[in-house]
Amino acid sequence: MATIGELVREGRSRLAVAPFSPPPREAALLLGRVLGLSEAKVLARDERPVDPSDALRYQDWIERRAGGEPVAYLLGEREFYGRVFHVDPRVLIPRPETEHLIEQALASPLPPRPRILEVGAGSGCIAVTLACELPAARLIATDLSAGALAVAQGNAARLGAADRVALVRTDLFAGIAIEAIDLLVSNPPYVDRTEAAEMSPEVCNFEPHLALFPPGGGGLETISRLLASAAGLRPGVRVLLEIGRGQIEAVESSARAAGFDPLEAQPDYAGIPRVAVLVRH
Repeated sequence: MATIGELVREGRSRLAVAPFSPPPREAALLLGRVLGLSEAKVLARDERPVDPSDALRYQDWIERRAGGEPVAYLLGEREFYGRVFHVDPRVLIPRPETEHLIEQALASPLPPRPRILEVGAGSGCIAVTLACELPAARLIATDLSAGALAVAQGNAARLGAADRVALVRTDLFAGIAIEAIDLLVSNPPYVDRTEAAEMSPEVCNFEPHLALFPPGGGGLETISRLLASAAGLRPGVRVLLEIGRGQIEAVESSARAAGFDPLEAQPDYAGIPRVAVLVRH
C-alpha cells in the first residue's frame, strides 16, 4: 500500500514532465482533495498509507492534469471574489483579473435598487457576486449556452442569490428592455482565433470555445456588436467590459462610434488595460 509521501512524489514527477509546467504543489493539492485533507495536512502525513482505491483515483487525476485538464475542473470549483463557485467544462474558469470588473461595478454610481445586466453569464460568478455584494440589486444575466446557464443557476441557488438573478438564454440581450438597466457588465468572448495556437492547452483544449472566441473569429467582433446594440441604454448608464491585451484603443474607438464616452481603462495585476469603463452620452 503506497504512502502519502510516495504518491505525492510520484505525482510531482509526472507533472514535472508535462509540457505546460504545472506547479509541483498541485500534486499535494489533488491528493488532499481525494483524502479530504488540506494541502498542509497532506505534507505533514508523509508516512500515512493510502487506500488503493483512493490511490487509483489520485493517479487518474494526475494523468488528467498532466494532459492539460485544469485543476478547477478536476476539483469542480474555483474561488472568485471570496466565494467558491462550482465549475465544469460548460463554463470558463473564473480568473482573478475578472474581479476588476466587480470592483468597477461596485464603484459605479447606482440608484438604491439598481437593475444590472450581465452579458455572458458563464458560471454566474459576476452576476451572483454582484447580487451578494449589492443585496438591493436585481440582475439579469444572459448566455447562449444552456449548459452555462444551468451551472450559473446552481451557483446562484447555492450562494443565496437565486431570487435576485434572472438567467436568460439569448444572444447578447435580445428581448430585454435595456432602457430600464442601470449598469451593463460583460466579460465577452474577446480572443482572436489567430491567437489559439499560442494559448495554453489548459485553456484552448478544455475551456468552452463559445466563451473564448467570437463567432466570426475576430477578437473585437462581439464587443463591437454589443456596443452597437446598446443604443437603448439611458444617458449616463455605464458599460463595463473585460477586454484583451492590446484592445483598449480599438474598444474605445468602437465605443465612441456607438455613442459612448470612455471614462477609464482599469489595468489588471500585470498592468494590462483589462476593464473598459464607458458611459452612454
